Amino acid sequence: MNSLDTAQLVALAGALGWASGVRLYLVVLLTGLAGFMGWIQLPQGLHLLAHPVVLGASGFMVFVEFFADKIPGLDSLWDVVHTVIRIPAGAALAAGVFGADSGVMALLAALAGGTLAATSHTAKATTRAAINTSPEPFTNVGASLVEDSLVPAGLWLAIAHPLVFVGVLILVLIFSVWLIRTCWRFLRQLFARVARIFSGKPDSGPTPAFTLSSYFKKE
Repeated sequence: MNSLDTAQLVALAGALGWASGVRLYLVVLLTGLAGFMGWIQLPQGLHLLAHPVVLGASGFMVFVEFFADKIPGLDSLWDVVHTVIRIPAGAALAAGVFGADSGVMALLAALAGGTLAATSHTAKATTRAAINTSPEPFTNVGASLVEDSLVPAGLWLAIAHPLVFVGVLILVLIFSVWLIRTCWRFLRQLFARVARIFSGKPDSGPTPAFTLSSYFKKE
């Protein structure tokens, strides 16, 4: 069983925080399995994740989320409900990397983990809400499958190549901020257009079908 050095612990805390905002239950399952199977030596604060009951519960929720996240409309409702779950969970998991014996580090990890979870969750939720303006389900399913693959890849990279992961995480955060700004601007224009239509005012929109793809073409 491989123990984690300081660089791996820092990277793991960041990975757990970021990934919790995207696929919380998958994060819990994969981290717990890594400890249960003896692939890595989990920090003391994360030992609970390897308990069979936790593995079973997280596995069931991964199964439910896998399908719920691929149904247009239901995925956005799922994101809304999990706003109050993913962010504090990301903070708790990141803090668990350093445990109660490292109070200052655990506090810093919790703050960083919660911030990373909030950023990734917001990017995911706004992007999926914007994608849901399109009537076809394929883009939605494709985005969900990408998220399914990014989480295990990110967790693996944090352990195998922690410094590389930190660099990639910085780039992902920059992209996430841009994505949030762009999708929120699109959604705000869409809501304003719908409000004009229902209020009886003339619609001055550029195209009959104001979707995310048409918005990017206009930009």
